[in-house]
Amino acid sequence: MATQSETLQVTGIRCERCVNRLAAALRGHDGLENANANLMGQVSLQFDDAKTTRGELVAAMARAGFRELPEPA
Repeated sequence: MATQSETLQVTGIRCERCVNRLAAALRGHDGLENANANLMGQVSLQFDDAKTTRGELVAAMARAGFRELPEPA
């Protein structure tokens, strides 16, 4: 088991209800160990890369309407 940590910037988080909706989208995702989001759109993830990938987590968030922003150059 190798725990990975990522902090992403996403669109769509405007209120506490949005944070709760994001939490519901990720709840129960196999391999996700911890997730935190704030109203600035920052999502911190800790996951077991033997059970899930960053891409799978980003896809789960996208299905709920939260899109990852590209990193600034």
